[in-house]
Amino acid sequence: MTRIRLRRLAASSALALSLAVAAPPAFAQWIVFDPNNFSQNVLTAARELQQITNQITSLQNEAQMLINQARNLASLPYSSLQQLQSSIQRTQQLLSQAQNIAYNVQQIDHAFQTTYGGANASQSNQALIANAQQRWQNSVGGLQDAMRVQAGVVGNLDTNRTQMSALVTSSQSATGALQATQAGNQMLALQAQQLADLTAAVAAQGRAQTLQSAQQAAAQDQAKEQLRRFLTPGSGYQPTAITMFH
Repeated sequence: MTRIRLRRLAASSALALSLAVAAPPAFAQWIVFDPNNFSQNVLTAARELQQITNQITSLQNEAQMLINQARNLASLPYSSLQQLQSSIQRTQQLLSQAQNIAYNVQQIDHAFQTTYGGANASQSNQALIANAQQRWQNSVGGLQDAMRVQAGVVGNLDTNRTQMSALVTSSQSATGALQATQAGNQMLALQAQQLADLTAAVAAQGRAQTLQSAQQAAAQDQAKEQLRRFLTPGSGYQPTAITMFH
C-alpha cells in the first residue's frame, strides 16, 4: 500500500513538472536584443537626418539666391535725367540766340559772299561803309554771344555739383548690381552734359574769334580798295559857265 502511494506521488510530481516546463505563465515575455539590427537602424536614422539637414540648407540657399536676385533687379530710386536735360536745353537756347550770323552753314556762306566778300570797283563808297559797319556789329555780337554761353555754362556748374553728389551717394548705397549700373550710367550722362557745355563754350568762343579775324581780313581788303580809289587820278577840274545874276 505504501509503495502504491509513493508511485502515485512520483507520477503526480513528474506531471506537474512537465506542465510547468511546457507551459510558462502568460505574463512572462522574452526580450531578444540584436546588436547588428540596432546599428543598422541607427545608421539609417542618421542618414535620413543628414538628408533633411541638406534639404533645409538647400532651401535656405535658394531663398538667399532669390533675395540677391531681387536686390540685383531693384531699380535705382533716384534719376538725374530731367535736371541734365534742362541744363542741355538752356545751353542750346543760348546757342540758338546767336546774333546776325547763326550756327548755320547757309547763312555763313551767304555772309562771306556778301558782307565779308572782297571789295571791288563796282561797289559804291556807301556800300563799303555799310559792309564795314555790319562786320563790326557781327564781331561785337559774336563776343556778346560767347560771353552769354560762358555765363550759362558757369550757371550749370551748381546743378552739376548737386547731381554729382546725389549720384555718388546713390551709388554707394546701391543694394544690387542694377542700381550700381544705373548710377554709373547717370554719372556718364552727367559727364556727357559737361562735355556738351564745354563744346558749346568752345564753339561760341571760336565763333567770336573767327568773326574778328574775318572782320580784320575784310577791313584790309576794303582799305586797299579805298586807297586805290584815293590814288587814282580823276578827271580834274573842268570850268563851266554859270550865271549868278539875272
